[in-house]
Amino acid sequence: MKVLIIDDDPLVALSLKTILDNNEDIEITAIGNSGKEALELYEACQPDILLMDIRMEHMTGLEAGELLLKKFPDCRILFLTTFSDEEYIVKALHIGAKGYILKQAFESIAPALRAVMQGQTVFDGQVITKFSSLMQNKNSGRPSLPPQITDKEFQLIELVAKGLNNREIADTLFLSEGTVRNYLSTILDKLELRDRTQLAVYYYMNLN
Repeated sequence: MKVLIIDDDPLVALSLKTILDNNEDIEITAIGNSGKEALELYEACQPDILLMDIRMEHMTGLEAGELLLKKFPDCRILFLTTFSDEEYIVKALHIGAKGYILKQAFESIAPALRAVMQGQTVFDGQVITKFSSLMQNKNSGRPSLPPQITDKEFQLIELVAKGLNNREIADTLFLSEGTVRNYLSTILDKLELRDRTQLAVYYYMNLN
């Protein structure tokens, strides 16, 4: 897989390249040190995955990622940062990032890249804990629903937000997996969302 590394600390960027160069299945196509370079290098190199820092001067990784995903909807972005702020996590998910891991867990970077390449969404354990707290802190009682969402669809959204897969949702709601997939597709269309990760973000931001 071809990987583009963006980090505003040149030493960190080079260190990441050194770490990842030891993996035969990973090719570092280029290194950049700013959000602006992320935009330029992504278009020039067309990597399989963009491994990018978040806090950078002038243009953050989140800002660059949002611009890239608007222009290249299939862009796979894996954020690598020292910060696990809930605001960053929610924003990363909202724009459609494929993962959010912490720099401290350097041994998990290569496996995370492989998982993203296989179509998975990857989050560091600390990030998952932070994100899950949003669910635990939601208000009690039933939130008001958008008029286009039915009660059954809301039940499914809640289960997606809790992290259940299609089989688990099917068992919980006494439906077939095919019916769950159909419901999920309909919900995503109604809310104009990309995938179940964005659906979970939508729930945390709008329905709790």
